[in-house]
Amino acid sequence: MTTPRRGRGGPLVAHLPFAIVLLLVAVAGVRIWQYHWRQGAVIIGAALLIAAVQRAVLSDEQAGLLAIRGRPVDVLSYAGLGVLVLFIAFTITGGPFG
Repeated sequence: MTTPRRGRGGPLVAHLPFAIVLLLVAVAGVRIWQYHWRQGAVIIGAALLIAAVQRAVLSDEQAGLLAIRGRPVDVLSYAGLGVLVLFIAFTITGGPFG
């Protein structure tokens, strides 16, 4: 019995979009740990928007772990949360941006 292959790049390429988002969230975590929480929040919001764009552009197989539900629900969820996090980060007074 043979196992089906997921594209030419194998399983690692399918997880690359999620790895990009996860790397950005890790960078945001470092900024938050360094007491620059607003910059960290902006990076997290940007990571969610990047996830939305990747989910909109890539196929279900290429999106890998970013594909949770249907494409429209995923794109709206990622984009909505990203905009909400950015709105909160930019409107709260004080911190390094204020």
